[in-house]
Amino acid sequence: MKPAGRSWRRLRCGTVLVGMGLAGLSPPAAVAGPLLDRLMEARTAADQGGGAGAMPALPAGVRLLRELPYGEDARQRMDVYLPPGLGSGRAPLLVMVHGGGWRVGDKAMSAVVANKLAHWLPRGYILVSVNYRLLPATAPLEQARDLAAALARAQALAPSWGGDPAAVVLMGHSAGAHLVALLAADPAFARDAGAQPWLGTIALDSAALDLPGIMEAPHPSLYDRAFGQDPAAWRAVSPYHRVAGTTRPLLLVCSSRRALACAQADRFASRVGSLGGRAEVLRQPLSHGEINRRLGEPGAYTAAVEAFIATLRRGG
Repeated sequence: MKPAGRSWRRLRCGTVLVGMGLAGLSPPAAVAGPLLDRLMEARTAADQGGGAGAMPALPAGVRLLRELPYGEDARQRMDVYLPPGLGSGRAPLLVMVHGGGWRVGDKAMSAVVANKLAHWLPRGYILVSVNYRLLPATAPLEQARDLAAALARAQALAPSWGGDPAAVVLMGHSAGAHLVALLAADPAFARDAGAQPWLGTIALDSAALDLPGIMEAPHPSLYDRAFGQDPAAWRAVSPYHRVAGTTRPLLLVCSSRRALACAQADRFASRVGSLGGRAEVLRQPLSHGEINRRLGEPGAYTAAVEAFIATLRRGG
């Protein structure tokens, strides 16, 4: 039963505004700003699958190493999920980066890890889920450096887990997709942190691949709060503008319900291809949250991502 009167109108308005923001549309000026940001942050947290304590049940035999540090800050931590039977030192790693508008989210949220654990751990993968420092204290450029440090630390520890530090696939959703795309575009982030080359990168529904293109058009104020007003700063954190040479292979998953996300993915893939790199765009008829949450469920979507990863492991 619908709530009556004014409360229902407010709820409907909030739902519409959040949908507009996530689709990359510009809301009316009268409702833009902090209210929209709060609504979008609430929706983003829901898309990630719950609060920070929403740890999924572990598959049988899986060991969890919680809160391993890669820096001094309390947010610079990662959880490592180890499948049964490790010991050869050859297990591949899937390094996952949560979304949340650069200011919320957590590595243990159900949508971030649950279906990925269910699919990849039985196939012998180690899953590493990473937290990073958040806005307003830490800007996206420094968040990318956090992830580079986490990648380097995971690779350094991988042999002790039974993993192969060279067989790493880097994956992120939403804001996390922007950050992993930034690392892929400019490997200097990873080199400076001491990380080794990794196999490839999977960006799950980022609409922040060409930052000047976003900031110079009508956009939700969420982006202003993340990226400020300086065009030089936009370019510094824009994967499209940071890519300058051949990258490791990229898979750019985008929701066909979000025109901006797929347009940005196409534009970035074209740029990577023009420089001799490999970037594929995978459109899915899923919502922004479902792109993350449903990856790992049986079906064509997971199979397509699995096929891309298989080409990386074959050296394709």
